[in-house]
Amino acid sequence: MSVKLTDLVTYINEMLQPEMFKDYCPNGLQVEGGADVSTIVSGVTASQALIDKAVEMKADVLLVHHGFFWRGEDSCITKIKKRRIKALLENDISLLAYHLPLDAHPSLGNNAQLADKLGIRITSGLELDNPRSVGNFGCFSESITADELAQRIDSALGRKPLLIAGGDHVIQNVAWCTGGAQGYIDKAIALGADAYISGEISESTVHTAREAGIHYFAAGHHATERYGVQALGECLEQEFDVKHHFVEISNPA
Repeated sequence: MSVKLTDLVTYINEMLQPEMFKDYCPNGLQVEGGADVSTIVSGVTASQALIDKAVEMKADVLLVHHGFFWRGEDSCITKIKKRRIKALLENDISLLAYHLPLDAHPSLGNNAQLADKLGIRITSGLELDNPRSVGNFGCFSESITADELAQRIDSALGRKPLLIAGGDHVIQNVAWCTGGAQGYIDKAIALGADAYISGEISESTVHTAREAGIHYFAAGHHATERYGVQALGECLEQEFDVKHHFVEISNPA
């Protein structure tokens, strides 16, 4: 079975509503390939390694969270960017990328998927003034210790998180935002969270967590953002009866 690329893009855009987000990159169709789609390969980042796998697997579409054309980068298509785009065009592979819209989706998004894996019940967005918050606030069914949550993250994501203890208190309420959202720890503190989970950590995050008395977990940018694109790919597979394959390109960051 196959679907028209235009129909696929329309379906995803209606679901994720990228036009409602002020993002750091264009969302949606970034590189146009063939008109018909029967095989979708998904992954976190449109690296050369992932593109090579998409070529090997004869993909018609490469679906990613981190695509191309980021704000502030050199707009010239040279070197690494040239090689990546050339490989896509020569093999008639379209590149579809969804950044913040995929983070924020209430069921398929990275944050919703992370909550499901960690057993967190979502009660609100992390950004209370934003109806499309890219982070969330929620709670566990019962209180757990910081070490127990670290073990749960390790088991769910296959990556041991860096834990910055903010005291000896147990965790009931938790805030989280996948990827490079360590700066949102202030929002978690304002909401009274016992712990905050994100992907990356900065030097200042350590001091903030200790001084504010909030447990902080840096669980990995890549590790926390593997699941939204998988969920979206599986949704498209069911909706259009096309083939979908998630490809893991390991990344310790």
